[in-house]
Amino acid sequence: MTADVPTAAPTTTDPGTIRLALIVGGLVVALVAGFAVGRFAVGSTAAPAGGVPAGALAEHTHSPGTGAHEHGPGTPDDTVGGLALSEAGYTLTAEQTTFPVDRSQEFRFQVRDDTRRAVTGFAVVHEKPMHLIVVRRDLSGYQHLHPTMSTDGTWRVPLTLTGAGSWRAYADFTALDAAGRQTAVTLGVDLVAAGDHAPRALPPAARTVAVDGFTVGYEGTPQIGASTPLLFRISADGAPVTGIERYLGAYGHLVAVREGDLGYLHVHPEPALVDGAVKFWLNVPTPGRYRLFLDFKVAGVVRTAEFTLTAG
Repeated sequence: MTADVPTAAPTTTDPGTIRLALIVGGLVVALVAGFAVGRFAVGSTAAPAGGVPAGALAEHTHSPGTGAHEHGPGTPDDTVGGLALSEAGYTLTAEQTTFPVDRSQEFRFQVRDDTRRAVTGFAVVHEKPMHLIVVRRDLSGYQHLHPTMSTDGTWRVPLTLTGAGSWRAYADFTALDAAGRQTAVTLGVDLVAAGDHAPRALPPAARTVAVDGFTVGYEGTPQIGASTPLLFRISADGAPVTGIERYLGAYGHLVAVREGDLGYLHVHPEPALVDGAVKFWLNVPTPGRYRLFLDFKVAGVVRTAEFTLTAG
């Protein structure tokens, strides 16, 4: 009789175990593949030196005229204003541009921002929030006016155009935005006085002119593209006038307009007299002829001396 020898159980794998192994393996493969794909995708997106992803720059735009570039100082017309209705995000809108000749009519206008809303915040510059300069295209008929503003941002001023033809009105102001930032702008609009127009020839260049019993002359020679001093001396009966009074925060106010396109030049006064003279700094941007209008005040009366200046 022989003893029974135990037999080994057959080696088999439970189907449930197989399924679990397949699931775990698939997950591992998927994770590894996803990691590799992710590394490939990130690596293929180049970043510029500034650290901003290239994709972010594709949606970054500049407002019109404010692209990523600079205009250096000394460009030919960097001191000229009044050539356009719109500039620096502000637009001049006039209610009417046609006027009768030699008859007063109210001129009404607004300054609007880039959302088309009327601007109501203005800084006081030269003692006024708004300076309105009006001159005919032949550079005659100069007027310097100070409109008043209503609460809706509409400016009003009585205006008389003293001759038929095309005129230019300049709104010279410094706007204030909601954050209190200041923007100095000069905007221009054409006005028309109906009737036969006989242009006047521009008077010849002269350094001395007479106005209401006063003799006014200037010293200094403007240089193209540079800010140079001009000194105006006022005399009467051959003697210097010592009673020059302040006008608009200084001892005089000077406006310069270029013949042809009627470009308006920004002129900066000195706050005090210099050896009895009224001193300004003038930047003449281009060769050509300019008309200078000097407002000065003596004995409570403001007068205007007009000069023709040839530059270049």
